[in-house]
Amino acid sequence: MRDIEELRELREYDAGAPPLDDATRRRVRARLLDAMDAEDGPATAVRRRRPVLRIALTAAVAAAVVGGVLVAGQGDDSGGRQTAVPPSASLPALQNVSAQVVLNGAATYARQHEQAASPRDDQFIYTKEIIRETDEKTGATKSYTDENWRSVDGSKPSWIMEVGKGWWAPPTEAGVTEWPPQDWATLKTLPTDPEKLILSLVAGGAPSDPSAPPSAPSTTSGTPDGKGDPLSGISDVRWSAAEFQLTGLLKLVPVMPDGLRPAAYEALGMIPGVKAVPNQKDAKGRTGVGITYDDPTLPAEYGGFGSYFIFDPKTYEFLGFRDQSTIGKGKGKHRVEVTQLSYLDSWAVVDRAKQRP
Repeated sequence: MRDIEELRELREYDAGAPPLDDATRRRVRARLLDAMDAEDGPATAVRRRRPVLRIALTAAVAAAVVGGVLVAGQGDDSGGRQTAVPPSASLPALQNVSAQVVLNGAATYARQHEQAASPRDDQFIYTKEIIRETDEKTGATKSYTDENWRSVDGSKPSWIMEVGKGWWAPPTEAGVTEWPPQDWATLKTLPTDPEKLILSLVAGGAPSDPSAPPSAPSTTSGTPDGKGDPLSGISDVRWSAAEFQLTGLLKLVPVMPDGLRPAAYEALGMIPGVKAVPNQKDAKGRTGVGITYDDPTLPAEYGGFGSYFIFDPKTYEFLGFRDQSTIGKGKGKHRVEVTQLSYLDSWAVVDRAKQRP
């Protein structure tokens, strides 16, 4: 009887803390499921292998960029701004704003301002990206203008540039699958509902953990009666893979079918571990709020990736990217910390490669 009374007192106790948001609740449920499965071993084994997967996926993306598979750039730098309708009636102070508030606001802004594109298969998508790299040790800064012409259906050679260097990328090979997809037909098949977009990723709609089963776990369908949260059973490993895929989609696909970018923003806001960081400078020196990710599947010694999406703190307009990297030649040799800021200056649909709008 005393135990029951103590439980009742605990339930009614008010610590003065705000209620958990949806992302935190999903994170707690996922960790509980992982802990329950740990007795049987598979979940623990998958989590240990995740750091290797992360490095492998990063290397694959880097190789794809060098090989002309992916094109950098995304966003909009248009002039007129209109304040996006916030997801809640009153916004918290900037230093306490949640990633979900920022990304939902970014989705609203995108829906209100993004131009719709309807390219033909035989056309090209032209993008002009401005990049500024700073050597954090010497303060030396270099600026680049990257212009890309990406074949809409992938059937023609595309001109790709990365930090000032360009090359002709061959047409997409038949039967080759890449993430994020670049051809318009495949992009149009991606869900424009954020929840369905996440479920398509964890179910194998994009590259995922090779150590995991080929299909999503049954718990992503919700509770047995079909009324539960369909995202509640997603493990940290699958959340991490989904975040990687969404970030790649937003960063490496500068022009998307109508509704896909807002859905990707909202889906990213549902990822546990995605957080908002105030006072981030963009390539034009504007101060915005950054969105980054703390991957719970990586050990502490791996550190963060130093990558941020930067948004206007009032309108939630996307301002650009901030990336940090360490470069050098060989283990133990001179290594330099580099900060790269970039934004999309303009884009257009054109009829041929190297044609400017």
